[in-house]
Amino acid sequence: MERDGVTLTNLDQPLFDGAEATKGDLVDYLDAVHPQLVPVLADRPLSVIRSLRDQPPFMQKNLPKYTPAWVQRQPIWAEASKREISYALCNDRRTLLWFANQRAVEYHPTLFRLDQWARPTHLVLDLDPPAGDSFRLVVQAAHLIRQALSDCGLSGAVKTSGSKGVHIFVPVDQQAAVEDVAAATRAIAARAERLDPVLATTAFIVEDRHGKVFLDSTRAGGATVAAAYSPRLRPGVPVSFPVSWDALDDVTPADFTIRTAPALLGTSDPWADAMPSPQTLPADLVAEGHTIPVARVQAMHEGKRRARARRG
Repeated sequence: MERDGVTLTNLDQPLFDGAEATKGDLVDYLDAVHPQLVPVLADRPLSVIRSLRDQPPFMQKNLPKYTPAWVQRQPIWAEASKREISYALCNDRRTLLWFANQRAVEYHPTLFRLDQWARPTHLVLDLDPPAGDSFRLVVQAAHLIRQALSDCGLSGAVKTSGSKGVHIFVPVDQQAAVEDVAAATRAIAARAERLDPVLATTAFIVEDRHGKVFLDSTRAGGATVAAAYSPRLRPGVPVSFPVSWDALDDVTPADFTIRTAPALLGTSDPWADAMPSPQTLPADLVAEGHTIPVARVQAMHEGKRRARARRG
């Protein structure tokens, strides 16, 4: 079978354990939503999570050698591994279909485009629930973030993560450097935590969260985030789906799957429609954020300190 010049194979194979879907279902979903999905992937270095038969899922950043020449790519030097990585740019339906045939389930673009290198287009908060079925708590915490944004003149759009939480995207005018966007993200999380410290926490170490919703401010810099409309490698294959702020209290992540999302979308693009215009980050927000330690670094030092204390 062929679509848009891409040969599609083994479409009747199960996608992964618990998916209750086939590879063909994945292909059909991605093809159905390509008008909405490709614009949020375009010109952004892309990582995908693939689910091959009889293998554990894995994240792929570097394009394999057998990648067709027509797949656009961008070489980027990876300081951690001291090598150049050839990232894909998913700029059209054909490329998306090729990834679907490669059993790429999840799509994680960077927060910057190639025409604005190292200038993030969005500030992102990733809200994770505590253990248990607690999406309602995540929704309450999302409203805290919305309030913290509103208090400093900002607004954002919200979507389910496709897993157990939500993502809040705040478009920025790309005047701020990566470090300033990251600082502002930390400050928004801290301000939201102060609004209701019983509900929400910025504690990076899991054992310090004490059943609260984690306001993750680390999706900054070179980090990637599951794209709007991306499937997730979870039972039933849910997708990350835009939700209006008014409807957020009435949905669950399971409402949006590769089977239900195309009919909910039709020809509309609620993610594009909900996204505010790019905004300038307030100077006081950035300044406050620069006084807050980077969560991962702070957690690393705290982990070492606790390990020394246990040994002592």
